[in-house]
Amino acid sequence: MASGSDRNPIIIGGLPSQVPDFDPEETQEWLDSLDAAVDERGRERARYLMLRLIERAREKRVAVPEMRSTDYVNTIPTRAEPFFPGNEEIERKILNATRWNAAVMVSRAQRPGIGVGGHIATFASSASLYDVGFNHFFRGKDEGDGGDQVFFQGHASPGIYARAFLLDRLSEQNLDGFRQEKSKAPHGLSSYPHPRLMPDFWEFPTVSMGLGPIGAIYQARMNRYMHAREIADTSKSHVWAFLGDGEMDEPESLGQLTIAAREGLDNLTFVVNCNLQRLDGPVRGNGKVIQELESVFRGAGWNVIKLIWDRTWDPLLAQDRDGILVNKMNTTPDGQFQTYATESGAYIRDHFFGDDQRLRAMVEGMTDDQILHLGRGGHDHRKIYAAFKAAVEHKGQPTVILAKTVKGWTLGPNFEGRNATHQMKKLTVDDLKGFRDRLHLPISDKELESGAPPYYHPGRDSEEIQYMHDRRLGLGGYVPTRVVRSKPLALPGDKTYATVKKGSGQQSIATTMAFVRLLKDLMRDKELGRRFVLIAPDEYRTFGMDSFFPSAKIYNPLGQQYESVDRELLLAYKESPTGQMLHDGISEAGCTASLIAAGSAYATHGEPLIPVYVFYSMFGFQRTGDQFWQMADQLARGFVLGATAGRTTLTGEGLQHADGHSQLLASTNPGCVAYDPAFGFEIAHIVQDGLRRMYGPDSENVFYYLTVYNEPIRHPAEPANVDAEGIVKGIYRFSEGTSGSIPAQIMASGVAVPWAVEAQKILAEEWNVKADVWSATSWNELRREAVACEEHNLLHPEEEQRVPYVTRKLAGAQGPFVAVSDWMRAVPDQIARWVPGTYQSLGADGFGFADTRGAARRFFHIDAQSIVVGVLTELAREGKVDRSVLKQAIDRYQLLDVSAADPGAAGGDA
Repeated sequence: MASGSDRNPIIIGGLPSQVPDFDPEETQEWLDSLDAAVDERGRERARYLMLRLIERAREKRVAVPEMRSTDYVNTIPTRAEPFFPGNEEIERKILNATRWNAAVMVSRAQRPGIGVGGHIATFASSASLYDVGFNHFFRGKDEGDGGDQVFFQGHASPGIYARAFLLDRLSEQNLDGFRQEKSKAPHGLSSYPHPRLMPDFWEFPTVSMGLGPIGAIYQARMNRYMHAREIADTSKSHVWAFLGDGEMDEPESLGQLTIAAREGLDNLTFVVNCNLQRLDGPVRGNGKVIQELESVFRGAGWNVIKLIWDRTWDPLLAQDRDGILVNKMNTTPDGQFQTYATESGAYIRDHFFGDDQRLRAMVEGMTDDQILHLGRGGHDHRKIYAAFKAAVEHKGQPTVILAKTVKGWTLGPNFEGRNATHQMKKLTVDDLKGFRDRLHLPISDKELESGAPPYYHPGRDSEEIQYMHDRRLGLGGYVPTRVVRSKPLALPGDKTYATVKKGSGQQSIATTMAFVRLLKDLMRDKELGRRFVLIAPDEYRTFGMDSFFPSAKIYNPLGQQYESVDRELLLAYKESPTGQMLHDGISEAGCTASLIAAGSAYATHGEPLIPVYVFYSMFGFQRTGDQFWQMADQLARGFVLGATAGRTTLTGEGLQHADGHSQLLASTNPGCVAYDPAFGFEIAHIVQDGLRRMYGPDSENVFYYLTVYNEPIRHPAEPANVDAEGIVKGIYRFSEGTSGSIPAQIMASGVAVPWAVEAQKILAEEWNVKADVWSATSWNELRREAVACEEHNLLHPEEEQRVPYVTRKLAGAQGPFVAVSDWMRAVPDQIARWVPGTYQSLGADGFGFADTRGAARRFFHIDAQSIVVGVLTELAREGKVDRSVLKQAIDRYQLLDVSAADPGAAGGDA
């Protein structure tokens, strides 16, 4: 085996290991030079020379591998910092007032008798980052466009309110209503950024950690998408996401970094507030989170700017000829830096500088107080400005700024850098005095000792306030501000829905395909069609939407730079820079983020988009339920399609694909209007009503969830006297019983309606039961309306008592009532309280499994024969049939033998 320089080396880090050496002598000269530098000047000098060579190689466009991490110093050297255009003294005064009011607001909210608390420390660490953004970068909406989109870190909301107070956007009454939204209405303030609760102020809900980062990525992408399709000019919009270093542990924070790099989203900047602390302790006590995040972002293709040290370190770093100081910075773990933030200057001298004579010599001329105030870059306005400016000017890549700060900065020794600081909500009198002195505010001891601490405002005519207004005027208005400029859309008439309402004739199609056919007709509308945004997680063909490929095309900013393998096919895969379809890969989280960005475009950019997000229903509300709450919080609109729905309809795929509960999960979301339609004409009425509610003259901030199936059935034409109101409200009589003498009612939804119709026939022919079949298009909406009726009746006993729609609708029907669906029983059980008669539900409770549809339905006892027995059981309970018929029916239909069931339509796959 060859050894040493004779063997072909395996070089780690991306350098080629199989390239032949055409000039070994020259190679050896280079290696000897490196050896000499190490031997004569030391490893640190040699390292420096190597880094400069790599830098020069990049300047000369010589391909070399990316370094995963760099030294623990600022990316932008002092000599390269731009001129700072602001008045730093005035900005410091502004920030001091903001810091005070933010902390006092939280402390006052914790007063006896209120005790709703808040968070002080997060904003204290990130205040300078926000202040530079507000004064120099964040664009408002006054120019008529969407301005910049700023995703504020949720726990920093007190500081954003405090700044708005200085600008007279909020009053003292508002600040005293912090976290008291109802009891102090209309002056209450939400705990965190929340558009639904403060629709004129906040744009993006971010406190559910991890959703801010992924939301910002897809917002930046949506900006590019809208610009490419000429829906809105978003060329000036920049997306800012302010995040915590602990927050970056959430999978949603880092999971979609590559799409931002892949699509060159240089309109996006992450600002990670690296105060080195989670909620209860260090982020990486034994490690270095900034270095770790640098490696992650660089590996994902992002531009990384590290902002670690403030200007007080510049003279020391300039002396560091041997690299000993940088080495100390590189090797000190975060946990120790957190400790330094809480200790004295003498401690730092002994423990940081004290273990090397060269380090000690650097600080010999400094006092302990000067050493104590060697600060972090995230608190230095000039260095923050340099980082922000470099970020917005960088082209071709998204940028992340990793800014090192101290949690609880300026709040005093009881708060700064302490593990418990996140939970600390109240400042003592001594804390307040120390805080006031540090901020140099003209507040007397008496004011702090008597009652609640006062807010501070320098006066509307002060130079600080005038400066703030001037800066915002120059940047296009106040931030954050949410403005809805969009106008109602001209919606298509009934003619557009006619084809779907005709039914499928002799052809059997799934409700998924019925929806797709309707979507095609809607997209032909000249005005409405271009506003549809189709979204799917890599399964357009599964849902029969490949028919859109040739016309709508798949959005890709680079277009299609290859010959598609299926290019000869009529429905070939086609990508385009102006494509209408978003193909977000196998990422439901990414797709939902696209859905939210598109669904809120009516407010963000004043141009309504109509997102249609289609996914395997099992992987929707269950997998990304938190994002659907985010969607409701953000007042986003659109259509969500839970395709391949039901616990037994996709049984070939097995347990993980068997959705029997997403309708129940959807019912928990107040912004979600959920339907489980059975036929194409039902879908037509639901979609038409959804477009009216979301995009018509009196638009509502809701989104529609439709569960559709992959099982082919024959769709009947719309009945001549169709009960359109019943379809939209949640229930209508689909099929009235025509024979039999014993009355009963069957209520079904979705794919179960045909089973109910079959059961209706069996009951009439074999058991003399005349059963009506009701299509319950929305169990959820029926319950929601009934609850609203009861709420009104509770509070207005003197008025005529309201009767729920479902009760009124079923009032003339003779029970018993048996409900059935391909969902767990809890879904139809939502309305049991308001059904006027004996009620029983059948459902697919428990885990799903792989088998035929027929076998699965027999196992769960929801097939037609099981419905028959269910109806007979309730009739026997009421004494309308003899109980002996129950055993007869069970034996006749072999309900205890799963294998005896008709397997049903072939399929069960996607």
